[in-house]
Amino acid sequence: MTFSSSPAKRRSVGGSLRLLRVLYPLSSPKSALNPTRVAAGGFRPCRPPPARQSVAVGLRLLKNDGYSLTKGTPNGSSLSSSQFIGGDHRWRIKYYPNGFSASSADYISLFLLLDVKVKVQAKWSFQISYTGQVDRPPSLATMKVDTFAEGSWSWGHAKLIKREDFEKSNDLRDNSFTIRCDIVIIREIRAEITTTTPTSVTVPPSDLNQQLGDLLESEKGADVVFEVGSHTFAAHRCVLTAWSPVFKAELDGLMKEGDTCRVVHIKDMEVRVFKVLLRFMYTDSLPQMKEEDVMCQHLLIAAGLCNLERPKLICEEKLCRYISVGTVPNILVLADQHHCDGLKKACFSFLCSPANLSAVVAGDGFKHLCRSCL
Repeated sequence: MTFSSSPAKRRSVGGSLRLLRVLYPLSSPKSALNPTRVAAGGFRPCRPPPARQSVAVGLRLLKNDGYSLTKGTPNGSSLSSSQFIGGDHRWRIKYYPNGFSASSADYISLFLLLDVKVKVQAKWSFQISYTGQVDRPPSLATMKVDTFAEGSWSWGHAKLIKREDFEKSNDLRDNSFTIRCDIVIIREIRAEITTTTPTSVTVPPSDLNQQLGDLLESEKGADVVFEVGSHTFAAHRCVLTAWSPVFKAELDGLMKEGDTCRVVHIKDMEVRVFKVLLRFMYTDSLPQMKEEDVMCQHLLIAAGLCNLERPKLICEEKLCRYISVGTVPNILVLADQHHCDGLKKACFSFLCSPANLSAVVAGDGFKHLCRSCL
């Protein structure tokens, strides 16, 4: 039993598979079949595109004129076609009349084998039918995509069609059928030798906030001094004016007056609160604080006075975690007086619970809430 892939010989040979025709040769790796959609859906073959496209498309049609003679082939044994060229590569079709393995003994199996040891990526499909029905091309979207490489030089269908169903179908007529194999060679995958040295330098994350924090602690280059109670803090005008419009207006005014050494007095603010707020403008973060809920309330007020929106919002977010029956009256008053919409919504959400509302009304804080907000 032999396969023949000579397109010039079209006569039937009993019990053999022969090539009927080649619609598009696959010998050129830079030729292609350009698919265009038709009204009924699917694709039809058209004029090959310019040679610059490195895709090869085509098909092989093989006819078996003696199906009954192949039924005695043992399970796991195949009939192999002779080589044919596709995209400058040699291929074979392997036909297993009684299945590829024991699990597919009741099926017909078909495999496409790349007969040259080059890694290739390709789309492929098999159709098995009566000769007059094989001119219907498959949709490219439904074709399988596989990489033919070491360990997987062949791809196919172990259970293409159940042999019993095939013998009852119209695909087998007059003891013959045709195999259509469509191949779309996408690309040849070659190992590339590179002379570039791989990157081996580890770039550390930015620590600018840490460096600015160290600058604040060292007081190097400081050009303004703040006095809070009995404590003084040396700082840098450029850092503060970049953060706060309030500080910018105050410090720019001093510059216009020519007083570059004047001490700025901060009133109505605790030392610990100003210290945390000042450090935030250098490091963009708040430290771990004792009595965080109380400190956040003071910081929220101070941030609002200095028009520092980011630390104000951070304090709002932290205070949302401390809302309880005992704290919600004071927090709600604070949110209302300093226009903290997110914090107010969180308080109202807490009070929407009848149990929470009843407990708040019964407590001493409710009177403070009424006096401050009504």
